[in-house]
Amino acid sequence: MNFKVWLGAFRLRTLPLSLSCIFMGSFLSAASGSFDTPIFILAVLTTVFLQILSNLANDYGDSIHGADNAGRMGPKRAVQSGKISASAMKKAIYVFVGLALVSGLSLIWVALSSSMTLFLTFLGLGIASIIAAITYTAGKKPYGYAGLGDISVLIFFGWVGVAGTYFLYTQNFDYLILLPATSCGLFAVAVLNINNIRDIDSDKKAGKLSIPVRLGRNNAVFYHWTLLLIGFSCSVVYTLLNYHHLYQWLFLITLPLFLINARAVKVYESPASLDPYLKQMAISTLQFVITFGAGLVISIYYVF
Repeated sequence: MNFKVWLGAFRLRTLPLSLSCIFMGSFLSAASGSFDTPIFILAVLTTVFLQILSNLANDYGDSIHGADNAGRMGPKRAVQSGKISASAMKKAIYVFVGLALVSGLSLIWVALSSSMTLFLTFLGLGIASIIAAITYTAGKKPYGYAGLGDISVLIFFGWVGVAGTYFLYTQNFDYLILLPATSCGLFAVAVLNINNIRDIDSDKKAGKLSIPVRLGRNNAVFYHWTLLLIGFSCSVVYTLLNYHHLYQWLFLITLPLFLINARAVKVYESPASLDPYLKQMAISTLQFVITFGAGLVISIYYVF
């Protein structure tokens, strides 16, 4: 087994994005007075397993359905290149389904064992997350090929990821946290959008009707700017509605990172030149979350 090849298939550069929603929910919970280290560790493990599962399923599904082919201009995928066989990739998918289930069950047991109703509700959400991770590009009718990936990412990387994490700590729900949750979700959609703009030609040939394929490149760039603008604005509105101290505006220092990304998506048209900005967008999202959360926590615990 080539460990380096498998690490490449895991696409570790996507992990900052998946961790962002866990961190955001944890910061919001800590600011409300609730935090638990075991819950945090298990939530991080679960989201990492789910992200890797999604990446492996995407590698397998796009290769089987033809989106990853010899004419694709983006990074070569493991199954497409023959470095990992389709059967080996399927086995790895099953392994990470198991890891995600074990970690996820442990998480909701630690957080919600006192309520069987809540336990079963979150178990259902966990199973839905696993199904969504697999069926994005794998299966007979992958929803990513119908252009529904953006909606799924907004739901699971935004609303479910942030609000679900918050609830695991607090067993409470505050509608206002949907604002920063939407920020995380839209920034995650922006990462997917860059990926789909990069692969627009190969996706079109494979019949993968992503948003950029449906809109065309110019409109997909405008869509990208809209995602970033609304995403940033949601957290500005949340801060205004929950204002305590100037520290809460700490996240504004990340604004130039998003402007750089927006410009790059417009200026760079070749897949090779655009590809680095997937990682840049993912890391920018994590930096945004850390500065947003740190500013919020500092303003509550170290100022008053």
